[in-house]
Amino acid sequence: MEIEFHDRNREIHEIMRILNSRPDLITFVYGPINSGKSSVMDEAVNRLSNDYVVFFIDLRAHVVTNIDEFYDVLFSYEIGLKKKVAKFSDVISSLLSSTVRFYSGFPLPENLVGKVLKKDKPKNAFTYIFNILQELKSRGKIPVIILDELQVIGDLKIDGLLTYELFNFFVTISKRFHLAHVFAITSDSLFIEKVFNEAVLHGRCRYFLVDDFDYDTTKEFLEKYGFNQKEIDLTWNYFGGKPVYLVEAINNRDRLREFCEENLKLRVSQTLDAIYEIEENEKLFNSVIDLLKNFIDNEKIRYKKIDEALRFCVRKNILFLEPVNRILKPQSQLDLLAIRKVLNEITS
Repeated sequence: MEIEFHDRNREIHEIMRILNSRPDLITFVYGPINSGKSSVMDEAVNRLSNDYVVFFIDLRAHVVTNIDEFYDVLFSYEIGLKKKVAKFSDVISSLLSSTVRFYSGFPLPENLVGKVLKKDKPKNAFTYIFNILQELKSRGKIPVIILDELQVIGDLKIDGLLTYELFNFFVTISKRFHLAHVFAITSDSLFIEKVFNEAVLHGRCRYFLVDDFDYDTTKEFLEKYGFNQKEIDLTWNYFGGKPVYLVEAINNRDRLREFCEENLKLRVSQTLDAIYEIEENEKLFNSVIDLLKNFIDNEKIRYKKIDEALRFCVRKNILFLEPVNRILKPQSQLDLLAIRKVLNEITS
Protein backbone atom coordinates (compact mmCIF):
# COMPACT_ATOMS: atom_id res chain seq x y z
CA MET A 1 0.00 0.00 0.00
CA GLU A 2 1.32 3.46 -0.85
CA ILE A 3 1.33 5.62 2.28
CA GLU A 4 1.01 9.36 1.79
CA PHE A 5 3.01 12.06 3.56
CA HIS A 6 1.18 12.99 6.76
CA ASP A 7 0.75 16.08 8.94
CA ARG A 8 4.09 17.79 9.32
CA ASN A 9 2.58 21.24 8.92
CA ARG A 10 4.50 22.79 11.81
CA GLU A 11 7.84 21.44 10.60
CA ILE A 12 7.19 22.34 6.96
CA HIS A 13 6.08 25.85 7.93
CA GLU A 14 9.28 26.42 9.90
CA ILE A 15 11.55 25.11 7.12
CA MET A 16 9.75 27.25 4.55
CA ARG A 17 10.15 30.25 6.85
CA ILE A 18 13.89 29.63 6.92
CA LEU A 19 14.05 29.17 3.14
CA ASN A 20 12.11 32.36 2.55
CA SER A 21 14.54 34.40 4.61
CA ARG A 22 18.11 35.44 3.81
CA PRO A 23 20.65 32.61 4.21
CA ASP A 24 22.36 33.21 7.53
CA LEU A 25 22.67 30.17 9.81
CA ILE A 26 23.47 26.49 9.34
CA THR A 27 20.37 24.45 10.26
CA PHE A 28 20.88 21.12 12.01
CA VAL A 29 17.80 18.98 11.31
CA TYR A 30 18.00 16.27 13.97
CA GLY A 31 15.80 13.72 15.66
CA PRO A 32 15.52 10.02 16.54
CA ILE A 33 16.23 7.42 13.86
CA ASN A 34 13.43 7.11 11.31
CA SER A 35 11.49 10.05 12.70
CA GLY A 36 10.95 11.44 9.19
CA LYS A 37 13.71 14.06 8.96
CA SER A 38 14.57 13.41 5.31
CA SER A 39 10.91 13.10 4.35
CA VAL A 40 10.16 16.49 5.88
CA MET A 41 13.03 18.07 3.95
CA ASP A 42 11.91 16.36 0.73
CA GLU A 43 8.39 17.68 1.17
CA ALA A 44 9.67 21.20 1.78
CA VAL A 45 11.88 21.04 -1.33
CA ASN A 46 8.93 19.88 -3.42
CA ARG A 47 7.07 23.05 -2.45
CA LEU A 48 9.83 25.42 -3.58
CA SER A 49 9.54 27.61 -6.66
CA ASN A 50 11.90 27.57 -9.62
CA ASP A 51 13.89 30.33 -7.97
CA TYR A 52 15.59 27.69 -5.84
CA VAL A 53 18.37 25.31 -6.88
CA VAL A 54 18.85 22.40 -4.44
CA PHE A 55 22.02 20.34 -4.08
CA PHE A 56 21.40 17.15 -2.09
CA ILE A 57 24.42 15.31 -0.68
CA ASP A 58 23.29 11.87 0.50
CA LEU A 59 25.86 10.17 2.73
CA ARG A 60 23.47 7.59 4.17
CA ALA A 61 24.24 4.84 1.67
CA HIS A 62 27.98 5.48 1.32
CA VAL A 63 31.06 4.31 3.13
CA VAL A 64 33.44 7.26 3.07
CA THR A 65 36.96 6.43 4.22
CA ASN A 66 39.04 8.77 2.07
CA ILE A 67 38.84 12.01 0.12
CA ASP A 68 38.13 10.30 -3.22
CA GLU A 69 35.02 8.60 -1.82
CA PHE A 70 33.89 11.89 -0.32
CA TYR A 71 34.30 13.64 -3.67
CA ASP A 72 32.27 10.88 -5.33
CA VAL A 73 29.32 11.89 -3.14
CA LEU A 74 29.94 15.64 -3.22
CA PHE A 75 30.14 15.96 -7.03
CA SER A 76 27.79 14.60 -9.68
CA TYR A 77 30.16 14.72 -12.65
CA GLU A 78 27.57 16.26 -14.99
CA ILE A 79 24.69 14.08 -13.78
CA GLY A 80 21.38 15.92 -14.07
CA LEU A 81 22.50 18.42 -16.69
CA LYS A 82 20.74 18.57 -20.04
CA LYS A 83 23.86 18.61 -22.15
CA LYS A 84 27.53 17.81 -21.87
CA VAL A 85 29.48 20.64 -20.32
CA ALA A 86 33.06 21.52 -21.08
CA LYS A 87 33.76 24.46 -18.80
CA PHE A 88 32.52 26.31 -15.74
CA SER A 89 30.31 28.71 -17.69
CA ASP A 90 28.53 25.71 -19.23
CA VAL A 91 27.73 24.41 -15.75
CA ILE A 92 26.13 27.72 -14.78
CA SER A 93 24.21 27.98 -18.05
CA SER A 94 22.89 24.45 -17.68
CA LEU A 95 21.85 25.02 -14.07
CA LEU A 96 20.02 28.20 -15.03
CA SER A 97 18.24 26.74 -18.06
CA SER A 98 17.37 23.33 -16.62
CA THR A 99 13.89 22.61 -15.27
CA VAL A 100 15.54 20.32 -12.71
CA ARG A 101 15.81 21.97 -9.30
CA PHE A 102 17.21 19.03 -7.36
CA TYR A 103 20.77 17.79 -7.98
CA SER A 104 22.55 14.85 -6.37
CA GLY A 105 25.79 16.70 -5.84
CA PHE A 106 27.47 19.61 -7.57
CA PRO A 107 27.90 19.26 -11.36
CA LEU A 108 31.55 19.13 -12.36
CA PRO A 109 32.78 19.21 -16.00
CA GLU A 110 35.34 16.60 -16.93
CA ASN A 111 38.06 19.08 -17.81
CA LEU A 112 37.99 20.57 -14.30
CA VAL A 113 38.13 17.30 -12.38
CA GLY A 114 41.93 17.30 -12.11
CA LYS A 115 42.06 20.90 -10.88
CA VAL A 116 39.17 20.75 -8.43
CA LEU A 117 39.62 17.30 -6.89
CA LYS A 118 43.19 17.49 -5.68
CA LYS A 119 43.93 15.31 -2.67
CA ASP A 120 46.52 17.74 -1.32
CA LYS A 121 44.25 20.77 -1.85
CA PRO A 122 40.71 19.95 -0.67
CA LYS A 123 39.96 23.67 -0.47
CA ASN A 124 39.96 23.71 -4.27
CA ALA A 125 36.65 21.82 -4.09
CA PHE A 126 35.20 24.40 -1.70
CA THR A 127 36.35 27.25 -3.95
CA TYR A 128 34.65 25.62 -6.94
CA ILE A 129 31.39 25.21 -5.01
CA PHE A 130 31.64 28.80 -3.73
CA ASN A 131 31.93 30.04 -7.32
CA ILE A 132 28.84 28.07 -8.38
CA LEU A 133 26.81 29.47 -5.50
CA GLN A 134 28.01 33.00 -6.16
CA GLU A 135 27.10 32.81 -9.83
CA LEU A 136 23.66 31.37 -9.11
CA LYS A 137 22.92 34.08 -6.58
CA SER A 138 24.04 36.82 -9.00
CA ARG A 139 21.53 35.42 -11.53
CA GLY A 140 18.64 35.61 -9.07
CA LYS A 141 18.67 31.97 -7.90
CA ILE A 142 18.59 30.80 -4.27
CA PRO A 143 20.93 27.83 -3.69
CA VAL A 144 20.10 25.26 -1.01
CA ILE A 145 22.56 22.62 0.23
CA ILE A 146 21.16 19.58 2.07
CA LEU A 147 23.54 17.02 3.59
CA ASP A 148 22.03 13.81 4.92
CA GLU A 149 23.78 11.87 7.73
CA LEU A 150 26.97 13.92 7.55
CA GLN A 151 28.37 12.14 10.62
CA VAL A 152 29.70 9.34 8.38
CA ILE A 153 32.70 11.55 7.64
CA GLY A 154 33.09 12.64 11.26
CA ASP A 155 36.51 11.01 11.72
CA LEU A 156 37.87 11.57 8.22
CA LYS A 157 41.09 13.56 8.24
CA ILE A 158 42.47 15.40 5.21
CA ASP A 159 45.05 17.99 6.15
CA GLY A 160 43.07 18.37 9.37
CA LEU A 161 39.60 17.12 10.31
CA LEU A 162 37.33 17.31 7.26
CA THR A 163 34.18 18.19 9.20
CA TYR A 164 35.95 21.17 10.76
CA GLU A 165 36.96 22.48 7.33
CA LEU A 166 33.56 21.70 5.88
CA PHE A 167 31.55 23.52 8.54
CA ASN A 168 33.82 26.52 8.42
CA PHE A 169 33.06 26.60 4.70
CA PHE A 170 29.33 26.39 5.46
CA VAL A 171 29.67 29.35 7.82
CA THR A 172 31.39 31.28 5.02
CA ILE A 173 28.66 30.65 2.45
CA SER A 174 25.73 31.12 4.86
CA LYS A 175 26.50 33.62 7.60
CA ARG A 176 29.27 35.63 5.93
CA PHE A 177 28.26 35.84 2.27
CA HIS A 178 24.60 34.72 2.48
CA LEU A 179 25.01 32.62 -0.68
CA ALA A 180 23.10 29.47 0.25
CA HIS A 181 20.88 27.84 2.83
CA VAL A 182 22.66 24.91 4.49
CA PHE A 183 20.78 22.03 6.14
CA ALA A 184 22.62 19.17 7.85
CA ILE A 185 20.36 16.19 8.62
CA THR A 186 21.46 13.72 11.26
CA SER A 187 20.13 11.29 13.86
CA ASP A 188 23.48 11.52 15.70
CA SER A 189 23.12 14.45 18.09
CA LEU A 190 26.50 13.64 19.64
CA PHE A 191 27.98 14.49 16.26
CA ILE A 192 26.19 17.84 16.33
CA GLU A 193 27.63 18.63 19.74
CA LYS A 194 31.11 17.65 18.59
CA VAL A 195 30.91 19.81 15.47
CA PHE A 196 29.34 22.67 17.41
CA ASN A 197 32.32 22.78 19.77
CA GLU A 198 35.14 21.97 17.35
CA ALA A 199 33.99 24.29 14.56
CA VAL A 200 33.00 27.04 17.00
CA LEU A 201 29.42 27.32 15.73
CA HIS A 202 28.02 29.45 18.54
CA GLY A 203 25.78 32.04 16.91
CA ARG A 204 26.26 30.37 13.53
CA CYS A 205 23.73 27.55 13.61
CA ARG A 206 20.21 26.65 14.69
CA TYR A 207 18.75 23.35 15.95
CA PHE A 208 15.56 21.99 14.38
CA LEU A 209 14.02 18.89 15.94
CA VAL A 210 11.91 16.47 13.87
CA ASP A 211 10.52 14.03 16.42
CA ASP A 212 8.17 11.05 16.23
CA PHE A 213 4.42 11.73 16.04
CA ASP A 214 2.51 12.39 19.24
CA TYR A 215 -0.49 10.21 20.13
CA ASP A 216 -3.14 12.39 18.50
CA THR A 217 -1.22 12.58 15.21
CA THR A 218 -0.59 8.84 15.30
CA LYS A 219 -4.28 8.16 15.92
CA GLU A 220 -5.34 10.45 13.08
CA PHE A 221 -2.81 8.84 10.74
CA LEU A 222 -3.88 5.26 11.48
CA GLU A 223 -7.59 6.11 11.30
CA LYS A 224 -7.06 7.22 7.70
CA TYR A 225 -6.22 3.60 6.91
CA GLY A 226 -9.16 2.08 8.77
CA PHE A 227 -7.57 1.25 12.13
CA ASN A 228 -10.03 0.88 15.00
CA GLN A 229 -9.27 2.06 18.54
CA LYS A 230 -8.01 -1.33 19.68
CA GLU A 231 -5.58 -1.53 16.75
CA ILE A 232 -4.45 2.06 17.33
CA ASP A 233 -3.71 1.40 20.99
CA LEU A 234 -1.83 -1.81 20.20
CA THR A 235 0.31 -0.04 17.60
CA TRP A 236 0.98 2.92 19.90
CA ASN A 237 1.93 0.68 22.83
CA TYR A 238 4.57 -1.08 20.73
CA PHE A 239 5.80 1.61 18.34
CA GLY A 240 4.68 4.98 19.68
CA GLY A 241 4.63 7.54 16.87
CA LYS A 242 7.60 6.23 14.88
CA PRO A 243 6.53 6.87 11.24
CA VAL A 244 8.43 3.97 9.70
CA TYR A 245 6.81 1.47 12.07
CA LEU A 246 3.37 2.99 11.59
CA VAL A 247 3.68 2.43 7.85
CA GLU A 248 4.73 -1.17 8.43
CA ALA A 249 1.89 -1.67 10.89
CA ILE A 250 -0.56 -0.55 8.22
CA ASN A 251 0.96 -2.99 5.76
CA ASN A 252 0.75 -5.79 8.35
CA ARG A 253 -2.68 -4.96 9.75
CA ASP A 254 -3.98 -8.49 9.07
CA ARG A 255 -1.36 -9.86 11.50
CA LEU A 256 -0.82 -6.81 13.66
CA ARG A 257 -0.17 -8.39 17.06
CA GLU A 258 2.18 -10.96 15.57
CA PHE A 259 4.01 -8.17 13.73
CA CYS A 260 4.37 -6.16 16.95
CA GLU A 261 5.70 -9.08 18.95
CA GLU A 262 8.15 -10.07 16.19
CA ASN A 263 9.65 -6.59 16.14
CA LEU A 264 9.96 -6.43 19.90
CA LYS A 265 11.65 -9.82 20.00
CA LEU A 266 14.11 -8.69 17.31
CA ARG A 267 14.88 -5.41 19.09
CA VAL A 268 15.49 -7.24 22.38
CA SER A 269 17.95 -9.53 20.61
CA GLN A 270 19.74 -6.61 18.94
CA THR A 271 20.01 -4.70 22.22
CA LEU A 272 21.37 -7.75 24.04
CA ASP A 273 23.98 -8.24 21.30
CA ALA A 274 25.08 -4.63 21.62
CA ILE A 275 25.39 -4.76 25.41
CA TYR A 276 27.17 -8.11 25.51
CA GLU A 277 29.82 -6.69 23.17
CA ILE A 278 31.19 -4.83 26.18
CA GLU A 279 30.68 -7.58 28.77
CA GLU A 280 34.43 -7.97 29.30
CA ASN A 281 34.71 -4.26 30.07
CA GLU A 282 33.09 -4.64 33.47
CA LYS A 283 33.15 -0.94 34.36
CA LEU A 284 31.47 0.17 31.13
CA PHE A 285 29.06 -2.78 31.17
CA ASN A 286 27.85 -1.91 34.67
CA SER A 287 27.63 1.79 33.82
CA VAL A 288 25.46 1.03 30.80
CA ILE A 289 23.16 -1.17 32.86
CA ASP A 290 22.90 1.53 35.54
CA LEU A 291 22.05 4.13 32.89
CA LEU A 292 19.38 1.94 31.32
CA LYS A 293 17.82 1.25 34.72
CA ASN A 294 16.62 4.87 34.68
CA PHE A 295 14.06 3.79 32.09
CA ILE A 296 12.41 1.12 34.17
CA ASP A 297 10.03 3.74 35.53
CA ASN A 298 10.73 6.67 33.19
CA GLU A 299 10.22 7.27 29.49
CA LYS A 300 12.85 10.01 29.45
CA ILE A 301 15.34 11.64 31.81
CA ARG A 302 17.50 14.75 31.96
CA TYR A 303 21.20 14.01 31.60
CA LYS A 304 23.92 15.88 33.53
CA LYS A 305 26.98 14.99 31.49
CA ILE A 306 27.97 12.98 28.44
CA ASP A 307 29.99 10.04 29.72
CA GLU A 308 31.20 6.80 28.16
CA ALA A 309 28.04 4.83 28.97
CA LEU A 310 25.79 7.51 27.46
CA ARG A 311 27.97 7.68 24.35
CA PHE A 312 27.80 3.91 23.96
CA CYS A 313 24.00 3.79 24.19
CA VAL A 314 23.58 6.67 21.75
CA ARG A 315 26.11 5.26 19.28
CA LYS A 316 24.35 1.90 19.39
CA ASN A 317 21.01 3.65 18.71
CA ILE A 318 19.53 2.44 21.97
CA LEU A 319 19.06 5.96 23.33
CA PHE A 320 18.51 9.35 21.72
CA LEU A 321 20.08 12.52 23.09
CA GLU A 322 18.18 15.78 22.66
CA PRO A 323 20.82 18.47 23.35
CA VAL A 324 18.65 21.60 23.48
CA ASN A 325 16.63 20.48 26.53
CA ARG A 326 19.27 17.96 27.72
CA ILE A 327 16.82 15.06 27.39
CA LEU A 328 17.82 11.42 27.08
CA LYS A 329 15.24 8.87 25.96
CA PRO A 330 14.99 5.56 24.08
CA GLN A 331 15.13 5.87 20.29
CA SER A 332 11.53 4.65 20.14
CA GLN A 333 8.73 3.12 22.18
CA LEU A 334 9.94 -0.23 20.88
CA ASP A 335 13.39 0.49 22.34
CA LEU A 336 11.81 1.40 25.68
CA LEU A 337 10.04 -1.96 25.81
CA ALA A 338 13.21 -3.73 24.70
CA ILE A 339 15.33 -2.01 27.36
CA ARG A 340 12.96 -3.16 30.09
CA LYS A 341 12.96 -6.76 28.86
CA VAL A 342 16.77 -6.74 28.48
CA LEU A 343 17.25 -5.45 32.02
CA ASN A 344 14.93 -8.14 33.33
CA GLU A 345 16.96 -10.81 31.52
CA ILE A 346 20.39 -9.49 32.52
CA THR A 347 19.62 -8.71 36.15
CA SER A 348 17.38 -11.69 36.93
